[in-house]
Amino acid sequence: MIHWKLKAMIQNVISLLPATASNAFYFWMQRHFGGLRKINPAARLVGGIGLWKLIKQSGYDPKGKVFLEIGTGRVPMLPLAFWLMGGTKIITVDLHPYLKAELTKDCLQYIVDNTDEILNIFGDLIDESRLDDLIHFNSNTDFSINAFFDLCCIEYLAPADATKLPLAAKSIDFYSSYNVFEHIPPTVLQQIFTESNRVIKDDGLFVHRIDYSDHFAHDDKSISAINFLQYTDAEWGKYAGNSYMYMNRMRHDDFLKLFQSAGQSLLVENPVLNQDCLTLLNNQRLPLDMQFKEKSIAVLAISGAWIASKKCS
Repeated sequence: MIHWKLKAMIQNVISLLPATASNAFYFWMQRHFGGLRKINPAARLVGGIGLWKLIKQSGYDPKGKVFLEIGTGRVPMLPLAFWLMGGTKIITVDLHPYLKAELTKDCLQYIVDNTDEILNIFGDLIDESRLDDLIHFNSNTDFSINAFFDLCCIEYLAPADATKLPLAAKSIDFYSSYNVFEHIPPTVLQQIFTESNRVIKDDGLFVHRIDYSDHFAHDDKSISAINFLQYTDAEWGKYAGNSYMYMNRMRHDDFLKLFQSAGQSLLVENPVLNQDCLTLLNNQRLPLDMQFKEKSIAVLAISGAWIASKKCS
């Protein structure tokens, strides 16, 4: 376990390098010493399943539809999950081309080697014929990322600006993100929401999972999921103002206001209350910065949320 302040210092130093060298070196660090040493796609696939279930919970049928994912990341596992469950086309976009073919290949091999686990994760949502096609592809084809995209009906756009997407108006059935919006500045999020309203069909749906937790706490278990709420913006910027760990620290109520101001109505709102954070706040063991003191403990203790919305008619 690495102390969060040491991790922050390393990220800040790497971010000072020229962009190409910085990204390459950070990936090398993750691959050799971090979370990418041995990749397991299960968690990301579960995220896709969660969004699919959120769509169904909202009263929509996601099969045979067009999906858009904001924030591809290193591996396109959300698009793969959507395809395995019946999506007809999945467009995934990222501001920077972070996707790595070698990691995608590793994920595919994991799926092939652990088919029973994958079937158990998806349950009756999976299209087993598509899983068979994926296994056959892995066994009988020299892997290339473009061939993988072709098989799974995935279109990867990067670099791509989510505030100005190269997509036709009203061309998307389901607009999705998974643990992405917490990494985007509020002013940019407003522009993204405006653009999302342009590309979504009139009867389309927005589905998101947002992680409100201090991401340093994912690795450093000595701090709480709301550890970052004690710092001013200036103080926090010194730790996480870099491109690798930026967190906007927006709370659940802030996002709800953003959805509403963007002309979207909420259909499903499933916040996740963190009991450890609730206890910490009730016992007043975490000194809060002024900007968070006026918020209720019930809001501050929310560590994540699943949200579905649609354009207001």
